[in-house]
Amino acid sequence: MRAALYLRVSTKDQDTSNQELELRAVAARLGHEIVEVYRDNGVSGSRGREKRPGFDQLHKGASRGRFDVIMAWSVDRLGRSLQDLVAFLEHLRDTNTGLYLHRQGLDTTTSSGRAMFQMLGVFAEFEREIIRERVNAGLARARSKGTKSGRAIGRPIEVDKHKVAAIREARAKGDRSLRELAKHFDVGVSTVRRALA
Repeated sequence: MRAALYLRVSTKDQDTSNQELELRAVAARLGHEIVEVYRDNGVSGSRGREKRPGFDQLHKGASRGRFDVIMAWSVDRLGRSLQDLVAFLEHLRDTNTGLYLHRQGLDTTTSSGRAMFQMLGVFAEFEREIIRERVNAGLARARSKGTKSGRAIGRPIEVDKHKVAAIREARAKGDRSLRELAKHFDVGVSTVRRALA
């Protein structure tokens, strides 16, 4: 199995060599071939993908199918924001990429690991449902007070032709998911889908 290592330390006076040594030993034991190594040195896990060049390249490599599994020392090496972590896990699911987390003993290439991965998906869906309920409750409260909010139902948001072209060009490169495109272009996922249709 082709593996990619993701290594990260938060400060410049630390280095990733211990993480790399341990993960290389595990990869050898599991029979994985390490084809890529991505590093972020001196970068906090609370920063988004755009401020973590190694993490950004990891996403792109997964989108392009360069490896079958990503190996990391611990879940906190991937990120400290639950929202970003859930988006990353969804990206891995979309690209059919496995995940191995050494400290947590999670390996989605095994049946028990896949079950755990599915449970993470359940919690992610639960979080989205809570957010949806809060938004709907807020809109209902605004309507009850006579405040107009949101857009008219049934009338799609118009997207300018330049943005549509840029979305299509970015998608053609194949290095971003629909969710990532939506975030990058500051539009909804449904808007990205319409632009690509």
